[in-house]
Amino acid sequence: MKRVSAVTVRKRLSFMLLAGLLIFFIIDIRLGYVQFGMGKELTDLARDSWSRNIPFEPERGKIVDRNGVSIAENKSAPTVYVIPRQIEDPASTSEKLAATLNASKENIYQRLVKKSSIERIPEGRKISFDKAREIQALGLKGVYIAEDSKRHYPFGSYLSHVLGFTGIDNQGLMGLELYYDEELSGEKGSVQFFSDAKGRRLPDMSDEFDPPVDGYDLKLTIDTKIQSIIERELDNAEALYNPDGIISVAMNPKNGEILGMASRPSFDPADFREVPQEIYNRNLPIWSTYEPGSTFKIITLAAALEEGKVDLEEDHFHDPGFVKVGGATLRCWKKGGHGSQSFLEVVENSCNPGFVELGQRLGKEKLFQYIRNFGFGQKTGIDLAGEGTGILFKVDQVGPVELATTAFGQGVSVTPIQQVAAVAAAVNGGTLYQPYIVKELIDPSTGEVVMRKTPVEKRKVISESTSKELRHALESVVAQGTGGNAFIESYRVGGKTGTAQKAKDGKYLENNHVVSFIGFAPADDPEIVVYTAVDNPKGTVQFGGTVAAPIVGKILEDSLRALDVKPRENQIEKEKKWNDPVMISVPDLKGMTVKEIQQQMYNLQLKASGEGTTVVQQSPEPGVKVEAGSPVRVYLK
Repeated sequence: MKRVSAVTVRKRLSFMLLAGLLIFFIIDIRLGYVQFGMGKELTDLARDSWSRNIPFEPERGKIVDRNGVSIAENKSAPTVYVIPRQIEDPASTSEKLAATLNASKENIYQRLVKKSSIERIPEGRKISFDKAREIQALGLKGVYIAEDSKRHYPFGSYLSHVLGFTGIDNQGLMGLELYYDEELSGEKGSVQFFSDAKGRRLPDMSDEFDPPVDGYDLKLTIDTKIQSIIERELDNAEALYNPDGIISVAMNPKNGEILGMASRPSFDPADFREVPQEIYNRNLPIWSTYEPGSTFKIITLAAALEEGKVDLEEDHFHDPGFVKVGGATLRCWKKGGHGSQSFLEVVENSCNPGFVELGQRLGKEKLFQYIRNFGFGQKTGIDLAGEGTGILFKVDQVGPVELATTAFGQGVSVTPIQQVAAVAAAVNGGTLYQPYIVKELIDPSTGEVVMRKTPVEKRKVISESTSKELRHALESVVAQGTGGNAFIESYRVGGKTGTAQKAKDGKYLENNHVVSFIGFAPADDPEIVVYTAVDNPKGTVQFGGTVAAPIVGKILEDSLRALDVKPRENQIEKEKKWNDPVMISVPDLKGMTVKEIQQQMYNLQLKASGEGTTVVQQSPEPGVKVEAGSPVRVYLK
């Protein structure tokens, strides 16, 4: 038997000792790493396996008008969640929940027995506070009420196509709600509690709250006072004419800000499912395209004035009621024509043959250059989805007839927003602005403006002098011509009528027109441009001056007062008609006594407020023209 020496034994023992120490050292390092290096991670994993999250939805950002008036906001709407493993008696719990929520017991039961950490009850989404209190009063284990909200539109159908709407999860689906969904949405939060594998709450671990981050508020360029006026007038027109549709847009011509926008038929964003998709899916002022009719003559006139092709006072034109161009006979709206007239009267009378003459003086290249410079045939770039581009002839396909019809607004297709932007440029001194409807994004927690839009000047299209001459001509249209129904006493208003036949299958329809009017005021320094078009009004003569001009006149009159624009002097006198009401200027009654006013025998109704005998304030103000017999309210000291 081989003997092992003591030295060898000691070496082997030393080796084993070293190996053991090394292994122990490695284990110690590993334990230390797990304890200190991975401790937080492993703890978090353990906590995650124990934790249950009840989500807290963020507050969706509000949408407000330029003055901070809320037009889309949120209403608190609690939601029911369940932790299936904490449910002690699924059958009884489902029966009680079903009775309270007026829901199917079977459907709720299926949720309660699911092998999941947390379940949301569909029938318990966005319920009322009363319902939430009823459920809490039941004292059901494993049933929780989480904070949630739903979108609320306090003005109903007001501005509906612009605002759009949200879905059940508060996600933007249409309009500004969709366009700015990411900014409005915010980030979710939650309440976290801890339970074991059987779903029992762990008593030694406190709940944790991760607060949601609310979305940004959206401030618009819209003025709710002007929007309300537009909505009112469109409601009245819809009731009076039963049209196929109506649109109206108001814009500040000095910077492109949209002050109001509406169309009919309309809908309530909170009940969008109650109307056909084609109603809520089309914002007509930016989407629809049609022949503009005579409102387009403003562009032809601007081009002719800028190019020096016409002198409105000195140049004359004879209108026999038609003009022959390229073998076609193009007729004036007035049978028999307007006879001999100055070109200012051509504009006042909206004489088609006269504008054919202007188009021919310009030539197709020059006319279409101005049309494109004014923004037609391309999107305006407004910050709303679904904008149309319209249709223009290609210049190389324009013959004598196409040139003639384009000059008076037939054979081309434009959108309402294009017309508003173009006419704003024509009357604001000649600068084409990009229309926009969102002004700012605001952090609701700090009030800090995180995004601000500023006016975008696209290009100069005509000179200031041409714009001034154009404003005078269009003011004359309202005072002396076809736009008389938009005339406002004491305010200088300019504008142009439009009456365009609708086409179907390549043919024009009989007695089916889009009638329109575009107006601006004050004519010497425009603060607002308003365009209104009525599609196929029933029970009336289908002319823009008859149907659309009065609507725009009322919108302008009330909007000017809402904007605190003072009455103007040097107004062009209106051409009187036999059925025009008698207008008188309101006298200055301040400082007079009621007895003195009565002795003057003013043709006005005096309505007094307050105590005393001396007038300290009056409404309307002195100098404002009103119909004879109108009420004047005086406030006594």
